[in-house]
Amino acid sequence: MMSWQTILAIGSGGFIGAVLRSYINGLISHKLPHDLPFGTLGVNLIGSFIMGCLIAYFMYSTMLSVHAKSFLTTGVLGALTTYSTFAIESFLLLEGGSFVLAFTNMALNVFGTVLMAGSGYYLVNNLFKS
Repeated sequence: MMSWQTILAIGSGGFIGAVLRSYINGLISHKLPHDLPFGTLGVNLIGSFIMGCLIAYFMYSTMLSVHAKSFLTTGVLGALTTYSTFAIESFLLLEGGSFVLAFTNMALNVFGTVLMAGSGYYLVNNLFKS
């Protein structure tokens, strides 16, 4: 069972992550207007990179409490990234007959987020090994 401190950490992190998602998504969509949902892709790539960095950092540092880790990962990054928005945007592209855009969006989100998570992880891991 989660403690009230963990619930509060995740909830407050989720608030911040959701606001950041809306802001970053809107900023990217405004700067890169396109039929491909670059805003959602952007938050998913950024969030995945940061998650990789944090997970590697947690391996080397005991400075953060379990509550701080929950705040950052499940809270902030969980709300910043968005699988459901990616899913519905891809579906709507498919339904609208934009098959190339739909499959491009799916490939960029799936492979791009894994690549970004791994890049962040290896970046921080190599910094601590140096």
